[in-house]
Amino acid sequence: MPLNLPNLITLLRILLIPLIVGVFYLPDAWLAYDGKNIAATAVFIVAAITDWLDGYLARRLNQMSAFGAFFDPVADKLVVVGALIVLLQLGRVDMVVGLIIIGREIAISALREWMATVGRGRSVAVALIGKLKTVIQMVAIPLLLFEDNLFGLVNCYALGTVLIYIAAVLTVISMLYYLRRALPLVRG
Repeated sequence: MPLNLPNLITLLRILLIPLIVGVFYLPDAWLAYDGKNIAATAVFIVAAITDWLDGYLARRLNQMSAFGAFFDPVADKLVVVGALIVLLQLGRVDMVVGLIIIGREIAISALREWMATVGRGRSVAVALIGKLKTVIQMVAIPLLLFEDNLFGLVNCYALGTVLIYIAAVLTVISMLYYLRRALPLVRG
């Protein structure tokens, strides 16, 4: 692994995952319920920003590497899955929604890995529908982690719930898109 800034940021994102989960295990005497929501939301937002930052720096500093190309999407998926598991435990996300999103992440990761081994990795490159799903998901999750009203104007839980359902629908659509792209190779 090349020890460069983009790769260190990717590793930082992976290290943030236990914080998102662990904050909810703190005793209430140490951190109240609202404080836990705020802390987990802040950590998730930092992780989401590092998702953009490491890729930007890798391109800008010309420090792209095989390690970064492999672990960046893995780190992204681990952050989302970790946060979704917390939200499932807290009862803020429906189990079917969590299963759809987590199942798709595993299935498409496996598909991309298989496609790369048969020399067709570009056939399942990230599509616009996948990017849109990710953006909506990355907005929905911190809203659901925060759960409270924002400035008395926005009901974060309600908005996050609507967005996570939209993300789940886009998750299914994007999975079908990627599977359709891979189907000719499976048949062949």
